[in-house]
Amino acid sequence: MNSLMQLLRLTIAATVFLGALLALPLSMALGATNPSAPELEVRPQSWAQPLNKHINLYRMAPGLYRSAMPKSQDWPQLETLGVTTVINFYQQDDGQWLRDPRVRQIHLPLHTDRIDDADVIEVMRSIRQAQAQGPVLIHCKHGQNRTGLIAAMYRVIYQDWSKEQALAEMRGGGFGGEARMGDAERYLRNADIGALRIALESGACSTSPWALCQLKAMLSDWGDGA
Repeated sequence: MNSLMQLLRLTIAATVFLGALLALPLSMALGATNPSAPELEVRPQSWAQPLNKHINLYRMAPGLYRSAMPKSQDWPQLETLGVTTVINFYQQDDGQWLRDPRVRQIHLPLHTDRIDDADVIEVMRSIRQAQAQGPVLIHCKHGQNRTGLIAAMYRVIYQDWSKEQALAEMRGGGFGGEARMGDAERYLRNADIGALRIALESGACSTSPWALCQLKAMLSDWGDGA
């Protein structure tokens, strides 16, 4: 009798243990869909919003867009957005894909490993002047580090973002190229935003009186007065 009771207890214990093992995956699955689980972080509305991942096209602000270098088949979408000026930071110009004579092309090739304040001032001034004429697209080859730096500088200079806010969008916005952002990040972190704003407001070409563009202007003025 005792042997029979012991066997019964062992059978019940084994059944309970097996049931617990079988129920474990189900409980894990239910936990994964638990409504109380934290949701994925939502993309901040202030960040550039995606329009066409094929060309890395994003809307930065009303009338201001950023992208990789488009192709001719991408023009209809840009035309629908009303783009009137395209500003290109890549070494190759836009003539191969953009043939609409109504659209102004501004070619300002950049290298983030040797960009300086004069480059940034020229680009910022070009963007603002072009915005007065209508929607603007800025781009480089991939729409990542050169375009990313200029977008970040625009945020800080004209939209009063902090450097950290601009860096967060640059790194986390889904534009790609994060591994090659070192030069762009260094420039942004070291930039004197106050001096850049003063130069832009005054019409100066650089924050430094000894910049090459300033010296050329001085020589030109001297030659005109001679």
